[in-house]
Order: sequence, then structure tokens, then C-alpha cells
Amino acid sequence: MEKKNKNKKEWVRVLKFVLFSASAGIVQIGSFTLFNECTEWRYWPCYLISLLLSILWNFTFNRRFTFKSNANITRAMLLVLAFYAVFTPVTTVLGDWLAEDLLWNEYLVTGINMLLNLSLEYLYQRYVVYRNKVDNR
Repeated sequence: MEKKNKNKKEWVRVLKFVLFSASAGIVQIGSFTLFNECTEWRYWPCYLISLLLSILWNFTFNRRFTFKSNANITRAMLLVLAFYAVFTPVTTVLGDWLAEDLLWNEYLVTGINMLLNLSLEYLYQRYVVYRNKVDNR
């Protein structure tokens, strides 16, 4: 019975993460659209700024409501920074290459990056950032 409750609790956590990430996705795609349509910038600055805005939004809400963690905020932010120190350059460079050089649609590239971010970030935050500090707030 206890395993069943843990399983249910984890699925609820995944659902919360997806919903908060969807709100961060709205922030990201909204700001990306604004930059992409209202400036003459290449793909990468539009994507990079919108990604940073969504990261701040997502971290704030998921720490408090999804993972309910009292983990040291500085440590947690540094761990998230480590994730994005890898994820951001890879998706920025590859996204710019796909959108500018291969002429893929900018919104398709951004959507693919957002889906990658959603799945990888959940796993990283759950099992690295908040591994033993979930539901302890």
C-alpha cells in the first residue's frame, strides 16, 4: 500500500511539474515570439533571452510547489545553473544552426528545445537537485 501511495505522489509531482513548466513555456514562447517578430535578431538571442526568463519562472514555482523543498536555495540554484551550463549552449548553437543554416522553422526548433528541456529538467531536478530534499518544507 505504501508503494502505491509513493507512486501516486510521484505522478502528482510529475503533473505539477508539467503544469508549472507549461506556464514557463508560455513565458518562453511569448517572449520568443516578441523578440523574433519585433526585432531583426538571429535565432539565438531570441531563444537565449526567452529561455532565461522561463528558467527563473520555472525554478521559483517548482521549488516551492512541486518539490516542496527546503533545500539550500543557493545550492539548488547552483545545481540548476550546472544543468543549464550544458543545456543552454548546446540548444542555442544547435537551434541557431537548424533555424538559420538549415532553415527549419524557428517555432519548431524552439518547441523541440522546450520538450527536451521539460523532460531533462524534471529528471535532473528530481534526482539531482532535490534528491533527498523532496516534501520536507
